[in-house]
Amino acid sequence: MNRIDRLFSGSPQRLLSIYFCAGAPTLDGTADVIRSLAREGVDMIEIGIPFSDPMADGPVIQDAATKALRNGMTLEKLFSQLEGIRRDVDIPLILMGYLNPVFRYGFEAFCKRCVEVGVDGMIIPDLPFKDYMESYKAVAERYGLRFIMLITPETSEERVRLIDAHTSGFIYMVSSAATTGAQKDFDAQKQAYFRRIEQMNLRIPRMVGFGISNKQTFDAACEHASGGIIGSRFVTLLDQAGGDATAAIRQLKADIGVE
Repeated sequence: MNRIDRLFSGSPQRLLSIYFCAGAPTLDGTADVIRSLAREGVDMIEIGIPFSDPMADGPVIQDAATKALRNGMTLEKLFSQLEGIRRDVDIPLILMGYLNPVFRYGFEAFCKRCVEVGVDGMIIPDLPFKDYMESYKAVAERYGLRFIMLITPETSEERVRLIDAHTSGFIYMVSSAATTGAQKDFDAQKQAYFRRIEQMNLRIPRMVGFGISNKQTFDAACEHASGGIIGSRFVTLLDQAGGDATAAIRQLKADIGVE
C-alpha cells in the first residue's frame, strides 16, 4: 500500500505534515532533516524542490529556495541524497516543486526516480488540471505515485469535485489565495471556506496548508481536515537553529500544542 494511503486509512486526526526546502540552510542536510522529523513524530514530510521563480511561495520559502540553489542543489542531487532513506524512515515522503524543473528532468524519468528512492507522491502547484489529466495522470498512476492537487477558496465546486474524482492521496486545501507564510489566525471567511469544503463530503481526505504557525491556526485546520501542513514557520525555525531539525521541530510542536 502506498504510504500516503496507509497514513490516511482509518480517518486519522491532527496529522502534522512538515515542508522544508531541500538544500537549505545546508546543501547536504536533506536526509538528516528527514530522519530527525521522522524520529520526532511528524506524520508526513514534503520536500521542496528549489526553483528560481516560486510563484506560490512567500518570502521565507523564496529565500530558502534561493539559498538552496546557491548551495548547488539540483533535482538529481536531491534524488542522490534520498537514496537509502527508506532504511531509516517509513513515513510518507512527497516531493513538492514547480513544473519547470520536473519537465526538464522528464516526467517519466522523474516518476521512476521517485519510486527508486522511496518517494510516495508529488505536488506540482503550477500544473493545470487539464494538462494533468491529459499528460501526467496515467504516468503517475503507472508508477503508483499519488498526485496531490491544491484547492483555494476561489476554486469552484465543480473543479473541487473533479479533483476529488481524479486525484489520490489527499487534497491540499490552501487556506487563502495568497502566497505561503505564517498567520496568527484564520478569519471568519477562511473558516467558512473550510466548512464549505467539509460539507461537500469528498471522497479523499484533506489537509490544510499555508499560514499555520501556532496552536490557534493548527487547531482550526484540524477541526475541518485531517491535519495541517506547516512550511514557512518550520523553515524559519530550521534556519534559526542552523539546520538543527530536531531543535526546530521541537520548538514548532511546542508552539502548536502537539506533544
